[in-house]
Amino acid sequence: MDRYRRMAMLVAVVERGSIRRAAAELGLTPSAISQQIRRLEHEVGVTLFRRSTRRLTLTEAGEAFYEGCAAMVAAARSAHERLADLQDAAVGELRVSAPAGFAAIHLVSALAPFLAAHPALALRLIVTDEPVDVIRERIDLAITIARPLPSSSLVRKHLADWPLVLCASPAYLARRGAPRAPEQLAEHDFLSLPPSHHPSEELTGPAGQRHRLTLNPRVTSNNQFSIKQLTLMGLGLSFHVEPEVAAELASGELVRVLPDWSGPILSVDVLMPARTRQPAKIRMAVEALRGYLDRASVTSTKASRRNRVTRA
Repeated sequence: MDRYRRMAMLVAVVERGSIRRAAAELGLTPSAISQQIRRLEHEVGVTLFRRSTRRLTLTEAGEAFYEGCAAMVAAARSAHERLADLQDAAVGELRVSAPAGFAAIHLVSALAPFLAAHPALALRLIVTDEPVDVIRERIDLAITIARPLPSSSLVRKHLADWPLVLCASPAYLARRGAPRAPEQLAEHDFLSLPPSHHPSEELTGPAGQRHRLTLNPRVTSNNQFSIKQLTLMGLGLSFHVEPEVAAELASGELVRVLPDWSGPILSVDVLMPARTRQPAKIRMAVEALRGYLDRASVTSTKASRRNRVTRA
């Protein structure tokens, strides 16, 4: 390590034209610089400088050695500049994991303008409804919905709170009838994720009363998007976070069931590896996601209010 420092000192002496000016730049005394240059000459076994009372010039061997030293210092400077770019600009590769429904509807919409604004950034998207090993898979951002923090080596940032809403297609309700009370839900077919993927479904009524559902789903899937598609096809009732069915609620393809009863509020979070300072690509992507989700929450709430199945 000391040898590389001495090589950097040699470059400073040549670039500044004197030991005195190099010492001032490096915060050392001229005698300290002279001593290190002599040690370097002893290590390499050749005289690097011709010394006189007025000037210091490189020998032929010194010229050749200086070129290598200068390349080393330039590479080190470039590495530091590159690191600074990674900290201050959205460049490089951004690896993001997200549940299928969230990725298809929200993640692509949130990050498309962000990617367009930062052409030096590449996105690697991992879509899965299963838990991911953020560290092992080198994930920069992992979007989670209602999941515990899996490791103390991760940092969690809250993005949004989304309510679960109970939905059905108009065709299903026309065929089976719209439930008027939570107790009648036991008579209906449910489509659901496995219990390990979500909290127990509990509905809260307008007066604060609670009703816990015991689901025996007709269809169970580890993919929320498939649950949504089957609901649209009229196979049963299903719970969804409100923004993920906002478009279908607005168009009438889906309607809310028991709209006076509210489902659990799910936390939408982003997990990332703990770092002293997050690179700019991560900080900026999180802000892009948070801004988009804030707007999506407002839009979905309006759509949900416009399209409900009320009590008969």
